[in-house]
Amino acid sequence: MLDKSQDKWIAVDEYLSDSLSLSDPALDAALAANGAAGLPSIDVSPSQGKFLQLLAQLRGARRILEIGTLGGYSTICMARALPEGGRLVTLEVDAKHAEVARANISRAGLPDVVEIRIGPALETLARMQEEGTEPFDMIFIDADKPNSPAYLDWALKFSSLGSLIICDNVVRDGAVADAESLDPGVQGARRLFEMLGAEPRLNATALQTVGLKGYDGFSIALVVATGGESRSG
Repeated sequence: MLDKSQDKWIAVDEYLSDSLSLSDPALDAALAANGAAGLPSIDVSPSQGKFLQLLAQLRGARRILEIGTLGGYSTICMARALPEGGRLVTLEVDAKHAEVARANISRAGLPDVVEIRIGPALETLARMQEEGTEPFDMIFIDADKPNSPAYLDWALKFSSLGSLIICDNVVRDGAVADAESLDPGVQGARRLFEMLGAEPRLNATALQTVGLKGYDGFSIALVVATGGESRSG
């Protein structure tokens, strides 16, 4: 039954992408380059990429932070939403991934808009704080899932009133509802939701998704107050 459902999800995703022209040569080339370089096929789908782009446009984002670059597919989608003078900073632990992403971003005509910072994200975020980095209007978290709560904590530090914080892969094929799961990614997602539910500075929800990437989901949080420390304990 699941196989049939997966086939239907993929067919619908392909129909939506074709009908709404969600892909283009630059995005197709990015996926091809990622595959040729042996990167894992875990990019957001075309519909999810356009969703992120629209969120950035609706927010009127001028500064975007992405935690987890991979090959730069989602980076390109979000960077396209930025107005003149806008900036996207994306963090990637793997130098090979960053090299592929840099080429993809350049091919998409966005090398002057995007800054790729290489290294463990938690270390990079700490350096950014020391550097006095200004807040971001939108933050997309799509990195190693066990550290999602720590990334949310940092996202709050780099947010201001009205900032959007989006986390990907939070449903974990439905396993997020399993309190007994020992999977580190599931545990990370559950701690993330505990933080989102307890944090008075955030107004949050989550959406389950199906499609080319299987069964998963996003959390979306709006920063509605500032000050104080997040309840990450």
